[in-house]
Amino acid sequence: MPFPEARRVIYNRNPLDRVICQLRFPPILRIESEPPSSFQEAIRSVFPMYTEKMELRINLPLLSKQQPPMGAIESLSRSSANKNYEFSTEDGICKVNLTRTFLSISTSNYRRWEDFKELLARPYDALIRFYSPAFFTRTGLRYIDIFKRSMLGLEETNWNELLKPFVLGLLSSPISPNVKNFESAYDISLSDNESSVRIVTSFVQEIATNEQCLMIDSDFFSSKRKDLDSSIPKLDFLNSRASRLIQWVITEKLHKAMEPQEI
Repeated sequence: MPFPEARRVIYNRNPLDRVICQLRFPPILRIESEPPSSFQEAIRSVFPMYTEKMELRINLPLLSKQQPPMGAIESLSRSSANKNYEFSTEDGICKVNLTRTFLSISTSNYRRWEDFKELLARPYDALIRFYSPAFFTRTGLRYIDIFKRSMLGLEETNWNELLKPFVLGLLSSPISPNVKNFESAYDISLSDNESSVRIVTSFVQEIATNEQCLMIDSDFFSSKRKDLDSSIPKLDFLNSRASRLIQWVITEKLHKAMEPQEI
């Protein structure tokens, strides 16, 4: 069933903090061995800003109960640094990251799926044209919603009036005022029998005002090998389930407060 069908809407008071699409592929060494100049030229009119980062990974071996000396541990460890090329819009709101194993596109100003797909199209086409990945090993779409009650005129409203009891757990019980911290995580299989969503729900605090907010981080993905032609339809499927999920977990009161506009 996950998740019940719902009419598609755009929220004028959008709770989305960030949306991220990531496409993983088998390592392409050429991405690290030479600057991605052709890739940059293909997307530079939209993503003119550029930075290069290094991702450092340190892998330690599994050790027995009888620990060797520290020097021996250091000699056994292995580290690797992968280049991460980042291209962004001038305002920094939208970003493209390219490494030898993945392409990702993110935005902190998401409005509707069609706009995001248009943003994705140019770097996606450039990846196919210049690097020709054989296939995708993981197709993912992640939505991070942060519900800030003051932005919705709901400062005095309890969380159990805004989200469904099955999301809140003890926050929907009589001891709710005594709950100081909250976090839950679920891994749920989807109806195509190959995709899943990992949902993490927790309190977060706005640094500037100390306001308690609630975050729902939904990572939709398929780890099944995908041919290039089937990756975009899979993203369409994951997006449709994300839209259903958020309407399933919120109450009618929160739905109306976010000012839905039917598409």
